[in-house]
Amino acid sequence: MAKQPKQKQLPAKSSGPKPTKQNHPDRDRRVRQADRLARVLRVLELIQSRGRWTTKAIAEEIQCSERTVYRDLDVLRFAGIPYFRDGDQQFVRVRADFRFPVIALNDDEVLGLSLAAVMTKSPGLDVMAGATPATRKLAAVSKEGTQELIDDAMRLVSVLDLKLVDHSRHHEVIRTVQLALLQGKQISGLYESPYESTPVKLKLDPYRLCLIKNAWYIIGKSAGDVEPKTFRVNRFKAVRMREEPATVPEDFDLRTYFGNAWAVFRGDQSYDIELKFSPTAAKVVTETVWHHTQTVKSHKNGSVILSFRVDGLNEILHWILSWAGQVRVQKPDELKDLFIQTLEDAIQMQAAADHGSEQRNLNGGTHES
Repeated sequence: MAKQPKQKQLPAKSSGPKPTKQNHPDRDRRVRQADRLARVLRVLELIQSRGRWTTKAIAEEIQCSERTVYRDLDVLRFAGIPYFRDGDQQFVRVRADFRFPVIALNDDEVLGLSLAAVMTKSPGLDVMAGATPATRKLAAVSKEGTQELIDDAMRLVSVLDLKLVDHSRHHEVIRTVQLALLQGKQISGLYESPYESTPVKLKLDPYRLCLIKNAWYIIGKSAGDVEPKTFRVNRFKAVRMREEPATVPEDFDLRTYFGNAWAVFRGDQSYDIELKFSPTAAKVVTETVWHHTQTVKSHKNGSVILSFRVDGLNEILHWILSWAGQVRVQKPDELKDLFIQTLEDAIQMQAAADHGSEQRNLNGGTHES
């Protein structure tokens, strides 16, 4: 009897959902690399300290296997770290006179790091430890001249009165968002918007955390929304990181998202803005780049014309009002009308308040007489 050919078994069809392809392999790889680097540096920190560290003790301290510790020690050896084993218990130590070569910074680099330390201590920017601890660690292991340069720079340079939103109660919120972004996780929290009568519960796929003008913002998409939105950090009552992975488009670009918004809220229509500033204001207003589309045209009489391409008018209107008496809106007509109407409303409000105060004084005087 002829032998029948063996039938090839086909995999059974599954009625369940198909496994999804990993959306962010590069980001996950970077997170793993960062975790490993942090662990290797932690091993280096331990064996440079005065503690008595065996490979087993190191493994228990950083909560990994002893085999992983041996691999990390190999990394340090390849990087030129001169460690050795000391005594009967084979304590791992780094030679006492060794200094890690990466801290050999020139004066410009030291000054840059010192400036970063000063800036990140300023109210509004002090959302985490900032650069100060790293700068102090650098000073501790540097030569005397570098230590003096760091101390002098941090003593003589100051950042004052940035007029940033008070984030002193939101350090934990910002830290949670940073961790969620790095780990690709969703966040949830209670958001107190000035445009809602009661706080709103939000579950977000966070896209970015950014400092814009004078406040920190989270860019993210909430459940049920088609497009991402901008959320102000100081309006969150609390935030926690969820276990669910966040979905973030690979091609998301912050500059594209904001377009030509004057600050954070992008209008539906684009406008070509032209503002003429008096000679008195011209020098001051041109000291700053107010928008990435800004162009400047100077006139012989000292006046200047600033031009912008802006999405929406409300945000730039508030800025123009701060220059009232020194600026004339030349175009568009819509902005010119808004500017005039707002000034007229302000005059009427002030006049009504002054009139009411006058009446109260008169009535009060009549009653007393």
